[in-house]
Amino acid sequence: MRILLTDTILRQPLLALAALCLLAVPAAAEDSKAWDDIRASLFGSDRAIHDGRDVISMEAPDRALDAALVPISVTAEIDQSKDRYIKAITLVIDENPAPVVGTFHLSPDNGIADISTRVRVNAYTSVRAIAEMNDGQLYMAERFVKASGGCAAPATKDAELAMQRLGQMRMKQIGTWREGEPSEVQLMVSHPNYSGLQTDQVTQLWIPAHYVRTLDVTLGDRPVLRFEGDISMSENPTIRFFVEPEGEGALTARAVDTKDNVFEESWPIRLEPST
Repeated sequence: MRILLTDTILRQPLLALAALCLLAVPAAAEDSKAWDDIRASLFGSDRAIHDGRDVISMEAPDRALDAALVPISVTAEIDQSKDRYIKAITLVIDENPAPVVGTFHLSPDNGIADISTRVRVNAYTSVRAIAEMNDGQLYMAERFVKASGGCAAPATKDAELAMQRLGQMRMKQIGTWREGEPSEVQLMVSHPNYSGLQTDQVTQLWIPAHYVRTLDVTLGDRPVLRFEGDISMSENPTIRFFVEPEGEGALTARAVDTKDNVFEESWPIRLEPST
């Protein structure tokens, strides 16, 4: 039997301990059954999910060097036009205690629907990216990743410093930004993103789950990204994505964590003259 842990459960230390014990049981043999349950929960059993090769592709390491910091990149094979675009990408890690990493909500204002981030992988598992189009059609890309223990891996070494930096954000413009052209940005939020399955390395006590729940990004007055996440996102969440600037302005990020802390910061963008 497979148990999918919710936010509420993960906040209870005793149940988190029980969940950790469950992780010791190999789950690879139940991979297809796990996905069946996750799929039904997310999209319903009868909704078709198509081969995504013409819509999205995904890169992930065959064997992760660090199970708590596994790089995942989703590449869109189509442009974001007003008539046809990817409106959401959901990342799923079948054998994680909380399989849904999160959902990235997108729009034509991204120009390109590529997403890169880092996740926790708890056991050998399929990692999936499911793209939902503006017409409701679903397309999936999949990779198998060999890693273990990512969700219960030791938390940041300096917990006090992590809390001092809690919610600090950094933004980096990647490459040359020009008006009306898709431009890549990297956004990082300083946050331990505790999974609820980790112990304090000094006290050996359980650390309650505490992670970034939502992240909203706007460019000027236009929403360009919304992320809704869970414990499978790595600590210090980092996301690379695209925006299509319409002129000078500011990129604003607003993050809310599971303790209802709100963090917000803005950065003026720099544009190069169009060629």
